Amino acid sequence: MAVIKRIGDILIENGMITPDQLSDALDKKLPGERVGQALVRLKYISEGQILKVLEATTGIERVTLAKVDIDETALPLIDEAFARQKKVLPLHVDTAKGVLDIVINDPLDFGVIEDVRIVTGYKPKAFSATLQEIDAAIEKYYGFSRVMNQLGADGKDRTEVISGDGEGDVDENDETPIVQLVNQILAAAVYQRASDIHIDPLDNKIIVRYRIDGVLDTVRELPIRIQTQLISRIKVMSGMDITEARIPQDGRIQTIINGKHVDLRISTLPTVRGEKTVMRILDLSGSENHIKDLQLSEEDDKKIRGMINLPNGIILVSGPTGSGKTTTLYACLNELNTPQVNIITVEDPVEIKVEGINQVQTQAEVNMTFASALRAILRQDPNVVMVGEIRDVETANIAVRASLTGHLVLSTIHTNDAVRTVTRLLDMGVEPFQISSSLAGVIAQRLVRRLCDECKYEDAVTSQEKIVFEKYGFKNVTKVFRKKGCASCNNKGYRGRAGVFEILVLDDEMRRLINQNADVLDLQEAARRSGMMTLMQSGLAKILLGVTTFEEVMRVANSD
Repeated sequence: MAVIKRIGDILIENGMITPDQLSDALDKKLPGERVGQALVRLKYISEGQILKVLEATTGIERVTLAKVDIDETALPLIDEAFARQKKVLPLHVDTAKGVLDIVINDPLDFGVIEDVRIVTGYKPKAFSATLQEIDAAIEKYYGFSRVMNQLGADGKDRTEVISGDGEGDVDENDETPIVQLVNQILAAAVYQRASDIHIDPLDNKIIVRYRIDGVLDTVRELPIRIQTQLISRIKVMSGMDITEARIPQDGRIQTIINGKHVDLRISTLPTVRGEKTVMRILDLSGSENHIKDLQLSEEDDKKIRGMINLPNGIILVSGPTGSGKTTTLYACLNELNTPQVNIITVEDPVEIKVEGINQVQTQAEVNMTFASALRAILRQDPNVVMVGEIRDVETANIAVRASLTGHLVLSTIHTNDAVRTVTRLLDMGVEPFQISSSLAGVIAQRLVRRLCDECKYEDAVTSQEKIVFEKYGFKNVTKVFRKKGCASCNNKGYRGRAGVFEILVLDDEMRRLINQNADVLDLQEAARRSGMMTLMQSGLAKILLGVTTFEEVMRVANSD
């Protein structure tokens, strides 16, 4: 009689985890959670690594669902409730042989495989895929297809439309097809870690695009006839005026999607083809970042901690929109957030609510601007002040005065690199002696797509790449990592993003040059002499560590 091995034993035998890690996962396993899921949650192993080992040891093939043509005639054999509960999806049915191909997350869950045989009457042949892939496919092939059928070929909703209360609440029990369609668009975006959802009207259809790891990708096409209903539903959820389509509108929704607390910022824009809608997604469940989570080099980590531990001065984070400036600011604030420190922020808008920090929202309609709020904050005996963005000379001057009177001030500014932050302040009208006296340092940053750990591979460096490496001081480089694409990264080769940082700590030479109104080239040379690693150098170092690719670094950091 064959012995059925447990997944933990298989992983230990293959050297993927240690016995202590398995014991820890068993102790910390949540109710209803399988051992493999606990190991992934505790970050002892990735889901893709588990499936790869199981494929090698059990012979159960792993598939990439994005590349598989699912036979929709097989879908009725397993109903939606069963598919969602058991995390199983039919792929193809061979009626002649009585075989049903299915995809399952845990190929060792023989109980589910037996349930499929009893429910369908077919002999199951199992394939494996990640839980995220299966959930997304269930949404696509069950939920989406069902909703579109209910909406009808003419795009008209067959059921009564239920209006919201205009206060941003989402009725999860509302079964109206257009409501379910919007919910599925949001759920799929959160599953795929999208930062933004774009809903764009064209002449004969609507396209839905997700921005994942900084890159837009079309994920769905909808009939143009449901455009008014779709946009109206989003407006109802976010408290906008559904009768007004001639002017831009903004709204907000805070809700729970797939068990995650998310904040949605909604923006509509009238175009010649109808209203374009963009929904920015902020995952509040992962907002407790600290400096260690930024994955800095040892030297950069030391520089940032040194700056935030100063009793006073200004620390600026620079970069374009979407470069992770807010994440870095909050990582610094979370390090400083203790009962002994009075931290006050002024933001537009307040994106992440943090316990222990006093956060102020700007309100232009009552003249609560960054400058006016900052004046009031300074009367509240703060130790640390965070200003969402320095946009004008008035705000800059107040921030300077605050730092010179014993406060640590953190803020963001839009500049291309760290040194140009100094020239930007000069252009705004801040006096050179004020900058040299108050500015502690600048953190310039970009985000690059992170290579998928499961499919990246090492390759010989090209002659052109070698020239670039040598230009920036990296000698004798022979190998770099490249992207490939697999099931874990949805065949993209990348999964997640990483920061590339340029950190300027002002020293005596830099302060002297600023006082002398030195030009940007002299400032850059002084910064390099002081040991500052440029954005390009930081990116190239990330390539050698296997974090990202040459193409990604050239895309975001090739500006100096």
